Amino acid sequence: MQNAQLTALASAASKEPPWALSGGKRFFDVACAILFITASAPLMVMVALVIKASSRGSILFRHNRIGKNGEEFPVLKFRTMYSSTGNSSGALITRSGDCRVTAVGKWLRKWKLDELPQFVNVLKGDMTLVGHRPDMLQYMQTLTGRDRNILYFHPGITSPASLRFRNEGQELAKVPPEEMEQFYINHLLPQKIRMDLDYAERATFLTDCRVVLRTALSVLWCYREASVEISVSNPILRTRG
Repeated sequence: MQNAQLTALASAASKEPPWALSGGKRFFDVACAILFITASAPLMVMVALVIKASSRGSILFRHNRIGKNGEEFPVLKFRTMYSSTGNSSGALITRSGDCRVTAVGKWLRKWKLDELPQFVNVLKGDMTLVGHRPDMLQYMQTLTGRDRNILYFHPGITSPASLRFRNEGQELAKVPPEEMEQFYINHLLPQKIRMDLDYAERATFLTDCRVVLRTALSVLWCYREASVEISVSNPILRTRG
């Protein structure tokens, strides 16, 4: 009996952790974060200058989110709201057309550029490159059953659910303001958590690479759509076609 128990313990100890919890993923995160920060440094400087010139307030926005094992950490973003709102007054979630979002902030959010500072969170070890999006304590506390297993993993910058719900703000805009938070808690959040939990439990290096590539392509496609919208709405550009 004792030998069987020792064998089972040895087998469990020798079992490799899933990719999402492995040292290999951490190395991948750090390498990619350094690469992205270096490559996007000029863009981040430009974004910071535009934010500072366009509205009063700090350049960066910090707000606590829930990370691995339920621990809180300050997530970094470029500020996209007017500083007078404190980025925390009113509803805790935003939707398309939210009057608290600045004109520059709308573009930053559309292209996901407001999330560039989160590569610093990745370097610090608070976040990973591919993982569920970090959310606030009051929302994560509503998770029950298997959904709470998401807390075993680090939150990330992108994920299958963040790609699927890329236009979450537009979906929330279809809901009456007084019902928006409950709609998020009862419908959107569980869907996102389950999608990302299923992914995390079977993720590999190659699947992470695919998610990163799909994210980059979605941002580029969004930029292409925005360029088309500008050219169509500008009569000078339209006549040059």
